[in-house]
Amino acid sequence: MSTDNTPGAGNTEQVRLSAFVHGHVQGVGFRWWTRSHALELGLVGSASNLADGRVHVVAEGPRDKVLALLDALRSGTTPGRVDLVVESIDPPRGGLVGFVER
Repeated sequence: MSTDNTPGAGNTEQVRLSAFVHGHVQGVGFRWWTRSHALELGLVGSASNLADGRVHVVAEGPRDKVLALLDALRSGTTPGRVDLVVESIDPPRGGLVGFVER
């Protein structure tokens, strides 16, 4: 049995991000922007408007790519204004194809 101790080892572990984005994030191109970034990172999932004004982002893929999307959501460079991102990272569920806006 060998152990890979190289920096970044294990970054290909598949995970699922569920992030609730609070702020002024509806009607400003936020879901499109999120989709664009997710596709550049090779992630699958969705960005959905919620009735209370939040956007729910679900993304699956390699842990390092999912964390890069999470960082982008918090970067201050999104359309609109992000006040808070509440996230959970869990094992992937699968069944997602592409990245869609809902």
